[in-house]
Amino acid sequence: MSPVSDRGRLFLVATPIGNLEDITLRALRVLREADGILAEDTRRTLGLCAHHGIASPVRRLDEHATPARIDEVARELAGGARLALVTDAGSPLVSDPGAALVRAAAERGIRVEPIPGPSAPIAALGLAGFGGAFEFVGFLPRSGRERADAVARLRAQPASVVLFESPHRVGPTLAELASALGAERPAVVCRELTKLHEEAARGSLASLAARFSEGTLGEITVVIGPDPRAGVPAELDASTLELAIERGLSAGESARDLARALSEDLGLPKKDVYERILALRAARGGP
Repeated sequence: MSPVSDRGRLFLVATPIGNLEDITLRALRVLREADGILAEDTRRTLGLCAHHGIASPVRRLDEHATPARIDEVARELAGGARLALVTDAGSPLVSDPGAALVRAAAERGIRVEPIPGPSAPIAALGLAGFGGAFEFVGFLPRSGRERADAVARLRAQPASVVLFESPHRVGPTLAELASALGAERPAVVCRELTKLHEEAARGSLASLAARFSEGTLGEITVVIGPDPRAGVPAELDASTLELAIERGLSAGESARDLARALSEDLGLPKKDVYERILALRAARGGP
């Protein structure tokens, strides 16, 4: 890789995801001072520029940009241009085009600077209130083996998951995820973030699938909460738990005390252990 050059500079500028006031002072300055703005959708970016009085020329650079077009822009940067890359909304390169240009710039020793700001996945994650680790997957593949593999990977993911979905496909997708990840797994459907009709619909995957079965309007970000079974050791199976319960009951322990002890020892939800104890005790004919 070439040493970083000060001749030109590529700025990755985060723009509002809805409310046009959600933009940093630094982002406004960079956009005003840039020799040009490279936009996924020039109409949307021109609206943002008009709102904030930005006169820098806006050019299109979207997912259909050819290698020749990327090379042309990279050579422009190498010649001293200071360009700002923006996406339709939010932070560039989060499920958006632009990676090829960043790589081309870096390979030529051109300085690339992120100008942080709004991000729909981060905003939705905070609104959901789950906290902890998470995985962002963007849009799931539309169909076929790729989609099946993507859903299978989510099934194995115990942490929270953030994904995008179109308003008319969100119902079927939630139903598919309820079947694969568990109907009662908690989730939040965030709609129209930072806009006038912002909404956070909370519930289980199954209940949200029913709620949005006919689709909805607006831009959608779905946050799926952590798997409540995530604390279960991989080697623990049903027979192991049942054997522990049988030993406890035979020793005369109460269901509540046994549930509390096994929950702590095995890393299982106490409610689930207690229900299993009651079921086994009933099967034995006990009180």
